[in-house]
Amino acid sequence: MATFELQRTVSLPPAEAWRRVTTWPRHGEVVPLTRITVTTPPPTGEGTLFVARTGAGPLGFDDPMEVTAWRPPAGDSPGFCRLEKHGRTVLGWAEIEVHARPGGRCRVVWRENVRVRFLPAACDGLLARAGRVMFGRAMDRLLRRG
Repeated sequence: MATFELQRTVSLPPAEAWRRVTTWPRHGEVVPLTRITVTTPPPTGEGTLFVARTGAGPLGFDDPMEVTAWRPPAGDSPGFCRLEKHGRTVLGWAEIEVHARPGGRCRVVWRENVRVRFLPAACDGLLARAGRVMFGRAMDRLLRRG
């Protein structure tokens, strides 16, 4: 499995950074060729299910995910969200943390452990590097856009 971690410190209050990175349909706006469909009613919480469809037309795959932990930031307590990937092609998990910092800032941490079925373990390093680039861009865009 390929594992990577991203961290960004931004001039946003934790609640706003949390909203920006956990509003799942927004991920489809910043990740090329991806559409997000939330399949459970709002609000988001443990048990929320959504599918990231990546590809064009019939050439693509679904990445179904479930929110298995959901603790929005509150006071000095950091926010924490864990997603489990249950797809035929993509397996693993992702975690998002939002920590308050002095001066109205916060640090956002995105950790991901991903395995692509049929891809040999020898490709894990390349997959982790690609994940850092792709998710780093997505994270930057999510945090930049209101």
